[in-house]
Amino acid sequence: MLNLERLRTLHAVSTTGSVRGAAEALHVTTSAVSQQLSRLEREVGQRLLERQGRGIRLTDAGDLLAEHAGRLLQQVELVETDLADHCGAVAGTLTVAAFATAARGLLPPVLRTLRQEHPNLSARLAEMEPVEAIAQLRRGDIDIAVVQDWREEPLTVPDGISCAPVLEDVLDVALPARHPFADRAAVTLDELRDEDWVGWPSDEVCHGWLENTLRRGGIERRVVHTASEHPTQLALVAAELGAAIIPRLGRGPTPAGVRFVPLSPAPRRRVSALWRNSSTNRPACRAALRALHEAARGVPKPGQAV
Repeated sequence: MLNLERLRTLHAVSTTGSVRGAAEALHVTTSAVSQQLSRLEREVGQRLLERQGRGIRLTDAGDLLAEHAGRLLQQVELVETDLADHCGAVAGTLTVAAFATAARGLLPPVLRTLRQEHPNLSARLAEMEPVEAIAQLRRGDIDIAVVQDWREEPLTVPDGISCAPVLEDVLDVALPARHPFADRAAVTLDELRDEDWVGWPSDEVCHGWLENTLRRGGIERRVVHTASEHPTQLALVAAELGAAIIPRLGRGPTPAGVRFVPLSPAPRRRVSALWRNSSTNRPACRAALRALHEAARGVPKPGQAV
């Protein structure tokens, strides 16, 4: 009979692409992964991995078995979920991943609610970008992913993953306090076409969105400075080194030397929650999704004053 944990190990190698990646995903050593794979090869009587340069790749038999392993692991999670649903216990461990501004502006009240209402549940937060969050969600490393996208650039949700909208978040332009438009009720991107811009690094999803937004507005690419953290971006704005487009979710106090001005039309991003279909009926998952939607009600809606 095939050993489930060894199948889990093979599946982790398949989804991460390496023994090291599987070890990190499973929180074990690379030696432990290699031992599990060797035992699995003896069980099935076929080679499952082969050398490729300085790394490894799955053989045809390895790919076939990893595909079956993925389906088996989903079925196991479904069984565990149904059992938990049967007894109604909100317990165990639940990991929620969220991008930076959602981690700051949305998740603290969610985690507080879960701790207060469900003391037998250990809820954890991991901050990460949507692409990595989806990859970890598919592998089973996390339970819920809070992600962002835009109507103009929708996120691809893989098969086997459920998605529910949480909120829409408005973005405003941050200008130096002495900027001619700093006291305007609203400003258009066309009026800002000669500005230098402060944006995000190229490996972040918001970087592509900003460049595409400027391009759609017919504005020459002038993202001069990049920084991951909004306080750093706003420090550059306060120093009169450019303008930045900043979301309202997770926004802290406005720094001295900065003015937020609404854009017309107002750009909006969608914030959604993702989870595996097989965990839909898990009481802990349902409790976290309820807490997430409750916390979203406290975030200013589009059109509301901030």
